[in-house]
Amino acid sequence: MSVDAETNLILEREAALLAPYAMHSADSAGRKYPESSQNYRGPFQRDRDRIIHCSAFRRLSHKTQVFTGEMGDYHRTRLTHTLEVASIARTLARALRLNEDLVEALSLAHDIGHPPFGHSGEDVLDECLQNMGGFNHNAQALRIVELLENRYPEFPGLNLSREVLEGQSRRIDKSAAAAASPLLEVQVVDAADSIAYDSHDADDSLELGLLALDQLLAVPLWREAAERVRRRFANLDDRQLRRAIVHELIHWQVDDLLAEIERSLLERGIQSVADVRRAPALVAPSSEVADLKQGLERFLFKNVYRHPNVEETRNAARQALREMFDILVADPARLPAKFHNRVAVDGAARAAADYLAGMTDRFALDEHGRLTSAMG
Repeated sequence: MSVDAETNLILEREAALLAPYAMHSADSAGRKYPESSQNYRGPFQRDRDRIIHCSAFRRLSHKTQVFTGEMGDYHRTRLTHTLEVASIARTLARALRLNEDLVEALSLAHDIGHPPFGHSGEDVLDECLQNMGGFNHNAQALRIVELLENRYPEFPGLNLSREVLEGQSRRIDKSAAAAASPLLEVQVVDAADSIAYDSHDADDSLELGLLALDQLLAVPLWREAAERVRRRFANLDDRQLRRAIVHELIHWQVDDLLAEIERSLLERGIQSVADVRRAPALVAPSSEVADLKQGLERFLFKNVYRHPNVEETRNAARQALREMFDILVADPARLPAKFHNRVAVDGAARAAADYLAGMTDRFALDEHGRLTSAMG
């Protein structure tokens, strides 16, 4: 057992408040590079603070979630999505008496590997690196926190706890067989991510005029949420109804998820982290809600993620990233100086992808203009 940063007070507080199947700080496997303890923060608090203060986290404020900044300023960015995931995940964690600091750290780190322009940017970089293992934003997040962020003289990366690193690594390929199941804290963050984007992508689409409210009300999940709202409130205008539906969607999914988790914990007799590790996934919505969520996701894929306006922006972004990648691989000297050592270690292609993935949307477009104009 490794106890890196806890005081007796932190350990006592967790012992009194956390469930036996939660991840307690006293049981942390520590960090790759041992560090001296602090008398006011536990290990997962330190992880959370390091993530918040890193450059990759700050850049999320200007990275696309689904819609680019050119389409307006109401909709979610990667940063606001991340904060919403953290909020929902902490709510779940508190209700289940899990480690909220660990849940928050996992939530805040879960999307820091995303390149500019959302999944369009990821698709391009994956194609560019197809002969080098590809590009995956979850794997890139690990690369950032273990290697690319250099904020401390003692070690590369952020030297996060092994629990946060393991949790992020589980996101790379969720279908891969593993010797043990993830911690409950890891499973809760994945569920919170699903709740957030299912609820908020539709909301953003309505605000931007890509969808009409009547279209969503024909989707069973939204229709049922609307009926629940109307049973409580009368004479809402469309904007009030829309916002009330989004609130209801989140409440409904969280309430359903908590009931299902508590049922699973009881049925399987979960009393420890070891029990969690041996059990199949314990965090999942009811079959009814899961089916309704899948219906909404199919609708959003067809009508939002493949909307002509979104596709037009996506295609322009793809072209810009691909052109920059080709220019930088052909002439790695054009990369910033801090990436030159990465060229020597990992090759020009991976170093170029690291540079491009770290860009915000606006900087990517500006840099594309600079690089292409320099090419004549």
